[in-house]
Amino acid sequence: MTYILAIDQGTTSSRAILFDAQMQRVGTAQQEFTQCFPQEGWVEHDPEEIWDSVLNVSRQVMDKVGASADQIAGIGITNQRETTVVWDKTTGKAIHNAIVWQDRRTAEICQRFRDAGCEDDVTAQTGLLLDPYFSGTKVKWILDTVPGARDRAEAGELLFGTIDSFLIWRLTEGQVHATDATNAARTLLFDIHKGNWSAEICDLLDVPLSMLPEVRDCAADFGQTGLFGRTIPILGVAGDQQAATIGQACFQPGMMKSTYGTGCFALLNTGTQPVESKNRLLTTIAYQLDGQRTYALEGSIFIAGAAVQWLRDALQIIDSAPQSGELAAQSDPNQHVVLVPAFTGLGAPYWKPDCRGAMFGLTRNSGRAEIARATLESIAFQTRDLWHAMQGDWGADADVILRVDGGMSASDWAMQGLSDILGAPVDRPVMQETTALGAAWLAGMKAGVYPDQAGFADTWALDQRFEPILPEADREAAYTRWKRAVQATMAF
Repeated sequence: MTYILAIDQGTTSSRAILFDAQMQRVGTAQQEFTQCFPQEGWVEHDPEEIWDSVLNVSRQVMDKVGASADQIAGIGITNQRETTVVWDKTTGKAIHNAIVWQDRRTAEICQRFRDAGCEDDVTAQTGLLLDPYFSGTKVKWILDTVPGARDRAEAGELLFGTIDSFLIWRLTEGQVHATDATNAARTLLFDIHKGNWSAEICDLLDVPLSMLPEVRDCAADFGQTGLFGRTIPILGVAGDQQAATIGQACFQPGMMKSTYGTGCFALLNTGTQPVESKNRLLTTIAYQLDGQRTYALEGSIFIAGAAVQWLRDALQIIDSAPQSGELAAQSDPNQHVVLVPAFTGLGAPYWKPDCRGAMFGLTRNSGRAEIARATLESIAFQTRDLWHAMQGDWGADADVILRVDGGMSASDWAMQGLSDILGAPVDRPVMQETTALGAAWLAGMKAGVYPDQAGFADTWALDQRFEPILPEADREAAYTRWKRAVQATMAF
């Protein structure tokens, strides 16, 4: 047997998935890790706990399947993007907890640079906005805050990386400091047009170029690991949303996918030419293969599945995520409760890091079912915000079909509601592990085990298409209520 090991290092858990030579999933192991909230708006992870979880799940899935290291042709890594780690070059130990993509602590830094007129230049090079979401200001905060960090960085003693780089460094036992183009494109430090680190922006943010990893293709040689008995090459790397785009086989310009995990991230393939957004979307790299960059427009929603976790953990009105759809189906259709889940601010196309969540339209009869429905509908409304912005930038016509994946895509109620609010078809694939599949395909294709792009695209299979059934008048009335609620939330 020949296998590909996909390491999917996410925001709330690490997973390892073994795929066979036919790209079928044969085993999965998963481990959650601690979410740290030192202050309001701050989110951190312990890099050592992440590392331990990745090792554990990789070994567990190999044991579960009975696969030895010499049967694994390659490793593909996909990861939570923008999350920032700075570590000691000699020991490999982080000098501070990882600062998570959701973290808002650098909002004032971003505002200071915006006030100085820097944003247009940063956006022109990176395709991104000056927002705490991205890695660059997180690195600056660590260097400015941790005692001695800046001096050590300038002396060449410290390294920076997103989670993929940190894992590669650890897996190769300090031999390889590298990342791929998709993760580099999310740092606020990478020129997506020239394909290299921007010395100008690094100078602006006081980030030494010596800290930065080498940028490689998504399918490339990222070194070897000997931690599983025998050496296994690391052959594929992509940030989670780009890996999902690959896993959904969105290889043609105009194809669009949306992943519903902790957040929601929609990517529209725009081909080999970047499209500058006029609607506050991000211009980013979808993937880079054989030195050729393919670009995308991206809309980022910070809270999607995390809102369902809020129902479960904070409000305790459900015991498990799948119950949200069952509960929402019991709601009173004559009530119009609206939740704006701005728990860590609003992402695209609003980019309001400081506003917080709100709920509107409550009556004396509003209860658990109505709140569950409002929570799931909020994800559909936010997706429509992105959909409209992408249509404005790309000029997409009404025939665009959205391919969906992620944990929430398993809910028929949520996906039917999404189709109803969009007024467009929503396609759910048979293989919903698209993020892990994308990473596996990169590694397997590089190893010569899996087919090329065209052959891989031919394997994409539809599980179910959801068509809109909500009358247009009802759809527009619901969306109008959402827009009013968002405006009120941002004004609070």
